[in-house]
Amino acid sequence: MALLRERPAAAPAAGRPAPARRYGLALAALGVALAWSVHRLLPGVPMLTAAVVLGVVAAHLPRLRTLVRTTARPGLSYAGKRLMRAGIVLLGLRLAFDDVRALGWGTALMVVGVVTCTLLGTWWLGRRLGLPGDQPLLIAVGYAVCGASAIGAVGEARGSDERDAATSVALVTLCGTLAIAVLPLLQGVLGLDDAEFGRWAGASVHDVGQVVATAQTAGGAALGEAVLVKLMRVALLAPIVAAVALGVRRGRGRAAGAPRVPLVPLFVVGFLAAVTLRSTGLLPQAALDTAHVAQELLLAAALFGLGSAVDLSALTRTGGRVAALGLCAWVTVAGLSYGGVLLVSG
Repeated sequence: MALLRERPAAAPAAGRPAPARRYGLALAALGVALAWSVHRLLPGVPMLTAAVVLGVVAAHLPRLRTLVRTTARPGLSYAGKRLMRAGIVLLGLRLAFDDVRALGWGTALMVVGVVTCTLLGTWWLGRRLGLPGDQPLLIAVGYAVCGASAIGAVGEARGSDERDAATSVALVTLCGTLAIAVLPLLQGVLGLDDAEFGRWAGASVHDVGQVVATAQTAGGAALGEAVLVKLMRVALLAPIVAAVALGVRRGRGRAAGAPRVPLVPLFVVGFLAAVTLRSTGLLPQAALDTAHVAQELLLAAALFGLGSAVDLSALTRTGGRVAALGLCAWVTVAGLSYGGVLLVSG
């Protein structure tokens, strides 16, 4: 990737982005504004989903493509990594320990089982299909936990290639968007009441925004159950990232002179601290609402940055295998979640 050459004498002021990043960050901000506008015009389209799609479009428009791949690349990569971390930390303010206890041990065990089976099964199948780099793991964690946020977190812990993360985000976002339309059509067919449908959506749909868009079709009861189950999946992000970081640390420990990787990345510590802070009940609702808006904006900017790294021409070379893995993972998480909901409800 081409980076702008910076003059040695023109060091950026403290707290200001380097000149090579400003163009990309400005483009990411424009992408967030457009994604917000799309969501306002089409409420059924989550802002984060729109941000990914707009990033992919920006990377392939004839006049914008060169800017995205050269001048703006440092800032877009910065958004995809650093802003993603900040957004994940603020995501912790949406979860409290009391919410998890209110769902009961049965639902908690169901969520852990679904996440574990989906993660391990998708990872294994991706490796068998011969997908390159970290794509098997990133796709697996995206389906199992919380979509693009999980991909960003695990990708950070492993130091994954940006293209692997971008391909994984594109696939998971596509399936999560399709779930918004497909799952509500299956509620009656599968015999689920509103609360059961909410739990199913929360346990099987990938991104938080996509869960909300899917569950709200069945009313407030479904939406409440969906968000709680989904946030329980989000809570599993911390131990998964810690396990990935431990694996990287052990692997690099065998190589002489390799830098040590922290056992628990700092942004995961921040996520857990945010959950703890929310659980104290000290934060007023206005502060939580503000943090939620900030979290959406940060994640939208990060996802625009990741979307802009998608190379559709390169994706077509593994497109059949990626699509097969995505379909299998989607069926797996939906089927396991449905069985788990029926088991807990029964």
